[in-house]
Amino acid sequence: MSDLGSEELEEEGENDLGEYEGERNEVGERHGHGKARLPNGDTYEGNYEHGKRHGQGVYKFKNGARYIGEYVKNKKHGHGTFIYPDGSRYEGEWADDRRHGYGIYYYVNNDTYTGEWFAHQRHGQGTYFYAETGSKYVGTWVNGQQDGAAELIHLNHRYQGKFLNKNPVGPGKYVFDIGCEQHGEYRLTHAERGEEEEGEETMMMTVVPKWRATKITELALWPPALPNEQPPTDGPGPEEAPGPEGGGELSEEGQALADVSEGETDSMRPGQDHGDGTWEEGREDFRYDAVDQGIVSFEEEESKQSELLE
Repeated sequence: MSDLGSEELEEEGENDLGEYEGERNEVGERHGHGKARLPNGDTYEGNYEHGKRHGQGVYKFKNGARYIGEYVKNKKHGHGTFIYPDGSRYEGEWADDRRHGYGIYYYVNNDTYTGEWFAHQRHGQGTYFYAETGSKYVGTWVNGQQDGAAELIHLNHRYQGKFLNKNPVGPGKYVFDIGCEQHGEYRLTHAERGEEEEGEETMMMTVVPKWRATKITELALWPPALPNEQPPTDGPGPEEAPGPEGGGELSEEGQALADVSEGETDSMRPGQDHGDGTWEEGREDFRYDAVDQGIVSFEEEESKQSELLE
């Protein structure tokens, strides 16, 4: 369910009076607590002020959706909960009939978004949790899209870098729980994707981020080695010690990561949503269209790297 669904659920205006039972002021306006059944079949029970919904109230739509929260002059404003017909819901702050401020959106597939909203869209700092994979995106959002510095956290590793329009871009690194980091960068490339329209197949270009690893480093261990520790006397001499560039061999885990880092690996994604194949703006779908062309997804590539590290 799109988190923009409430735009299609318009409440009756102040001129659509319908049936009313409740308090009024001296000039006959709805004022105080009352119940109303509106001409379109919706109902409202709560506070009024000078003929308008104002204060705490419950608005029930005829399609099953409902809003429980605060109103200011007939508009959702303050704190409130909106429950959509499919069972998804938003709990948080509203301004001028829009999600605005801090709030939590619970999606029908059990995904959640917790963070800042601006004019009905995810905007600012927020965390999107993927129920199917257990992964989560923690970082910046711009106009509903993942955009800016962020961390993509998985069960045994994480990616730290920048995102642009939901895609990872530029320098970043993968941090693995076994104690190493793989540094590199994402480069946006274009891939062709075929689509069939009215019996004719057309080719479309889609943006695909590809990961290019550059180096592998160890994590800083804690506690650090003592500064007064002396090397063993029976160790190799200076002539026998391997140099930093020549004789040393990578550990088994390091060699496995080095094999992965040769050349470019394809983009990685944490999961996908349920649905009919079309992306809904309320959920985050990390499956690239180019997967059909043989490009490895986020989840598959990161799973491959995790297996190499075991």
